[in-house]
Amino acid sequence: MNNEISKGNGKAFLPLAVFVVFYLATGMVLTAQGVDKAFYQLPSPVAVILGIISAFFVIKGTIDEKFEMLVEGCGNSNIVIMCLIYLLAGAFTTVSREIGGVEAVVNMGMSILSPRYASAGLFIISAFISISTGTSVGTVVAMTPIGLGIAEAGGLNVALAVGSVIGGSMLGDNLSIISDTTIAATRTQGVRMKDKFNTNAMIALPAAMVTLLLLVIYGSPEVAVPAKEYSYDLVKVLPYLFVLVSALAGLNVFVVLTGGILLSGAIGLWNGAFSPLGYAQNIYGGFTGMMDIFLLSMLMGGLARMVECGGGIEWVLGKVSQVIKGRRTAELGIVGMVSVTDMATANNTVSILINGELARQLSLKHGVDPRRTASLLDIFSCVFQGLIPYGAQILIAASLMGSGGNPFSLISSCWYQYILAGFAILSIFIPYADGYIKRHPITDGDM
Repeated sequence: MNNEISKGNGKAFLPLAVFVVFYLATGMVLTAQGVDKAFYQLPSPVAVILGIISAFFVIKGTIDEKFEMLVEGCGNSNIVIMCLIYLLAGAFTTVSREIGGVEAVVNMGMSILSPRYASAGLFIISAFISISTGTSVGTVVAMTPIGLGIAEAGGLNVALAVGSVIGGSMLGDNLSIISDTTIAATRTQGVRMKDKFNTNAMIALPAAMVTLLLLVIYGSPEVAVPAKEYSYDLVKVLPYLFVLVSALAGLNVFVVLTGGILLSGAIGLWNGAFSPLGYAQNIYGGFTGMMDIFLLSMLMGGLARMVECGGGIEWVLGKVSQVIKGRRTAELGIVGMVSVTDMATANNTVSILINGELARQLSLKHGVDPRRTASLLDIFSCVFQGLIPYGAQILIAASLMGSGGNPFSLISSCWYQYILAGFAILSIFIPYADGYIKRHPITDGDM
């Protein structure tokens, strides 16, 4: 087979559009029918297969050549590495949760933070849980009932309390090294997680500080929240601290996650949370829990390669380049693409995977540092995922609020997402966040 990529061909981009449009249309139809969590009813790997089938009709070449394109994309080293990281991240999350790690982290945070700063405390605790576990959805599920209880006991604005939980969850999701969005953003751009974290943090942390200040000023309870004892076992928090610290220290992500799994396993075997066989079953349960994103990533890699070989990526680049005149407009283009895609698919990881290769090509052409590209992809996919009323985070939080839950009232109370978007856009025009990039120029060993 000739592996040379074709000249720009608009038809070759259609398979990717088929996936997005079919996924979006299904969600919209089910929403109109009143189906709960409509945008999550169609498994995304199945929708990708529809795009792959259409690629066999519109991309030139023999059947064997097209299969070779597909398999080459599915087996791309970045895709395989990404999928293996997903499996390990799933295993770590499952085993650590089984030993009571999430509950321990929540109780530790509640015992340390003053009830006077309830909304700010909910934001901080949610961020720590999310950055430790890599899941904003899991954090929303764990923390929303706590936020509701504190809000009701202390006379807090309920929507603001829950909005603080969602905001903290998205902060952690954006920065966590075991989050699927981080994994997708770093692997599609070929950068180290440590470098993406440091680049990303220069935008996310100032936004978090402003959010905390506003929550302290406007989010205090009207009456004193009753004191409550929160017991926790610090040992159960250690795996999360190990993963966080070792990742920031620059250890290989496979070493980090494997070490976290072993440490959680040792604690679980020591305190009787599970038997050796139960430990193995929990690891496998973590693997199977990541199967959707595993299959999605692998199939998206194959579809993207077919579109690329057919000239679809080059065609889009040609169109986009007509309005992009330099680094700033290239960054704005990347922001726009990932934001619109997330609004269309209601899935921040999917939006990164769809735009990953196109964003990389734009970055190469217009001199955008890949660490910054990875950060922008992750930031804006998380911003809109935490704001769209049909996204999992908002829907779950609203459902946990019961009859008083209103997705649209929650959107207006998710202050962090708006502030994060503002800081990220500001960084495009005023490069205040580029200090780490300037101090650490990329070498071949960093890619």
